[in-house]
Parts: sequence; structure tokens; C-alpha cells
Amino acid sequence: MNKTLASRLALAAAVTLVLGACTTAPSAPQYLNSGKILPTTLPFSEAVRVGNQLILSGQIGNIPGSLKLAPGGIAGESKQVLDNIKTSLEAHGYTMNDVVKCTVMLADMKEWAAFNEVYQTYFQAGRFPARSAFGSSGLAFNAKVELECSAAK
Repeated sequence: MNKTLASRLALAAAVTLVLGACTTAPSAPQYLNSGKILPTTLPFSEAVRVGNQLILSGQIGNIPGSLKLAPGGIAGESKQVLDNIKTSLEAHGYTMNDVVKCTVMLADMKEWAAFNEVYQTYFQAGRFPARSAFGSSGLAFNAKVELECSAAK
């Protein structure tokens, strides 16, 4: 075999290996419920994992194990909803540092600044997730805030 043909075959083999390593089949979604925040009998998953991404359902500031909201108005509910997000992430092998996107729903947009005061304490300065926020005419269980996050490793 001549050198040129051998070089071309070696290059083709290397390209095939690299492309094969880069084109892995997508993993099937995993539907997850830890039972640490809400009852597992509700008609939605606490989280869905697809590959290295964890997508959390919206959380409200309920006291874990109940549907009762934390006391203290927007500040109390904001702290509780972020604690609930943290608990849910950790139950599935993620941390607050893995959060890449959040969507905030507020019953009253006038409470946006009060929510932000609590929210920013859960993330490292300069590493805030991408975020959207909007007002709502009503949230589940008359909550003041609902937070939905996605995380990735």
C-alpha cells in the first residue's frame, strides 16, 4: 500500500471516530418526583431530565409537605420558593450553581424589587441565570410568586 493511500485511510478512520463520538443519540426524558416539596399525586412532574439538562416545574412558596404558603408576604414566599427550588435541584443531583434560566411569575409586578432582594442572595454575583418575569392575574393557591428554573451540567 502506498503512503498516500495509507494516510488517507488513517485520516478517514480518525474522522469517523471523531464524528461518532460527537453524534450520540439523545437520551430519553426522565420524569422525576422526589416527593420532598409537593405530593407526587399531582398531575405534573417535579422535574424532567433530558441529557444533562434538568427542567423544573414551577414552584410556589409552599411549606414542603403541604400546600400551605410560607408566612411573610412576598419576602417569605420568595425565600421559600427559592429554598424549594434548591431542594428539588439537590434531590436530582444539581445545585443552584447549575441553574441557567428562570421564569418568574408575580401576582403583583409592584413586588418585583422585593422578590429581587431575596432572589439575588441565592446566586453568586456575576453568575445570575438568564431570566424572564411577568405579572399574572392569579397564581396557584393564591401565591404571590411562582418560579420555574432549568439547570444544566
